[in-house]
Amino acid sequence: MIFMDIQMPEMDGIEATRIIRQRQRDRNRYPTYKSPIIIIAMTANAMAGDREKCLAAGMDDYLPKPVRPEDVRRVIERWAAT
Repeated sequence: MIFMDIQMPEMDGIEATRIIRQRQRDRNRYPTYKSPIIIIAMTANAMAGDREKCLAAGMDDYLPKPVRPEDVRRVIERWAAT
């Protein structure tokens, strides 16, 4: 499980997620990128449409900041069995 910050300095979380998902599809070249890799978006920019943008990029779930412990627990419990 990856908690992916959307606003990173070199490469944002959207682009990083797209690369991970592309590598998962190319098993011959990237055999260690096995499925499932659960990616949870984390962002302070909780604006309308952000969740959908993250999910469209290949993320599995979304946590707005400030992150609350009960929300982290809920997400972990939801995806732990995957």
